[in-house]
Amino acid sequence: MSIRARFAGAFALCVCFAAPATAETPVMRIATQASGTVAWELDTITHYGLDTANGVSLDIRDVAGKSGASVALQAGEADAIVSDWLWVARQRAAGEDLVFIPYSKAVGALMVKGDSPVQKLSDLDGQKIGIAGGPVDKSWLILRAYAQQTEGFDLKTATEQVFGAPPLIFKAALSGEVAGAINFWHFGAKMEAAGMRPVVTVTEAAEALGLDPETPLLGYVVRGDFLKAHPEAVAGFAAASRAAKDRLATDDAAWERLRDRMNAKDDAQFQALKAGWIAGIPAPGPVSRDAAARMLALMADLGGSELMGDVAELPDGVFYDPAM
Repeated sequence: MSIRARFAGAFALCVCFAAPATAETPVMRIATQASGTVAWELDTITHYGLDTANGVSLDIRDVAGKSGASVALQAGEADAIVSDWLWVARQRAAGEDLVFIPYSKAVGALMVKGDSPVQKLSDLDGQKIGIAGGPVDKSWLILRAYAQQTEGFDLKTATEQVFGAPPLIFKAALSGEVAGAINFWHFGAKMEAAGMRPVVTVTEAAEALGLDPETPLLGYVVRGDFLKAHPEAVAGFAAASRAAKDRLATDDAAWERLRDRMNAKDDAQFQALKAGWIAGIPAPGPVSRDAAARMLALMADLGGSELMGDVAELPDGVFYDPAM
C-alpha cells in the first residue's frame, strides 16, 4: 500500500471515530424573566445537567417582561418563551406556528386580610379590589363568572377595580388600600404567609364552572420551525422539564440552593412559595383537549375579542405531542 493510501485510510479512520465526539448538541434559546418562577425550573435543569443529558443545551435569555418575550419569539430571536396556551390558541388561529408544552397549573385566589369581615365575594360590594394582569386577566374573569353563577353578584359593576403590577397589588393588599386582591400565585403565596387568607381560589371557582382545574394554563411556547428542525431537542427539553419537576417535588436540597433567587423574605414565604410551586406541577401526559376546549369557550365568552380575538374554538396543534 502506498504512503498516500495509508494516510488516506488513517484519516478516514480518524474522522469515523471523531465524528460522535464533535457532533453538536442542539441549542434551544429560551427567553424569560430571570426573576420569574419559571427560572427556578430552568436553573434546576441546567444545574443538574438535565438538558444535556436529554440531548439539548439551553441558552436562557433574560427579558424585561411578557411583551419582550413575545417580541423575541416572533422575531426569531428565541426558540421558546413562557406564556399561556390561550395566547398560543389565538396565535395559531392567526396563522402562527407555535406549540405549547405544559409547565404549571398554579393559579391564585381572591385574598383578603386575615381579620377582614369578607366571607364571600358579594361581601366586597362597593369596595376596592386590586387585580394584577389587567381587565382580561384569566383569574379575574373566572372569579367574575363564579360570583355571577353562585351569588348572582357582578364583581365588575359592584366593585371598584384597581389594576396594577403584581408587586404594587401585593403592597396595596397588605396595607389595606384595597379590600381584596387577585394576584399571580407566587404573590398570593406571600400574602398568605403574611396572614392574608383566600375567600375563593381560582381552582374552586373553575370547578364550580365545570372546568378542569388540572388543565395547565402556563407553559413553554415553542416555535414550530424549531420543532420541525429539532424534534429530538424539543422532546429532550420536555423530558428535562419533567425531570426537574420530579426533583423539586422530592428533594429539599434542590430548593435550598434556589432559596437566594426566590426572593423570600423569611422562612414562611420560602415554605409557601415552595409548596405553591409543587402544588402547581401538572400531571404527566397529554392535556385533555375537551377540558381545554371548555376553558377556551368560557374565556372567549368572558374576555371577548380583547382576550381571544376571533377565536371561538380550540385550533388543532396547540398542545405538544411527541409523536408529531
